[in-house]
Amino acid sequence: MFPFRARTWVTRINAGAGMRVIGIDPGLRRTGWGVVDVDGSRLRHIGNGTCTSDAGALSDRLLALFSQLSDVVENFAPDTAAVEQTFVNKDAAGTLKLGQARGIALLVPARAGLDVAEYAPNAVKKVVVGVGHAAKAQVEHMVRLQLPGVEINGPDAADALAIALCHAHQARFSGRLDAALAKAAGQ
Repeated sequence: MFPFRARTWVTRINAGAGMRVIGIDPGLRRTGWGVVDVDGSRLRHIGNGTCTSDAGALSDRLLALFSQLSDVVENFAPDTAAVEQTFVNKDAAGTLKLGQARGIALLVPARAGLDVAEYAPNAVKKVVVGVGHAAKAQVEHMVRLQLPGVEINGPDAADALAIALCHAHQARFSGRLDAALAKAAGQ
């Protein structure tokens, strides 16, 4: 099922219809997701939300995140994905659990045949806000400015939209750089 869709998505990109990006903010209790379409310099909000897992066995919680995030990827058919990198904190057990949730966030889009980029939290903030140590409220404010009229489904979804926007901006810049290098090589 997923490989077929992946080929369909690539065809959409090559047809000049733009690019659909899913940003994922991993967490064991709440994994945020946000989807945007990128067409040249235009950005359009497609959807955002949160995958949740209840208290219980770790395996059941990871399965719940996997199932919900798989549904999101299937329903929104992104072309590419971006996931926030995990930072290490003082609680080793908490960091390990977050890492396992992050594994789900990497696995689901990879299983769907998508390229998955990873961004450090400070890099996302630097691209979206202009400051690497911006507060969550500043990030959400800038997401709202870049996606007018967006209704954000909580702070985890806001972070996921910021990750998607970061990837969209990086992809646009990368495409411009590649085009400039190709032009320079051809002269």
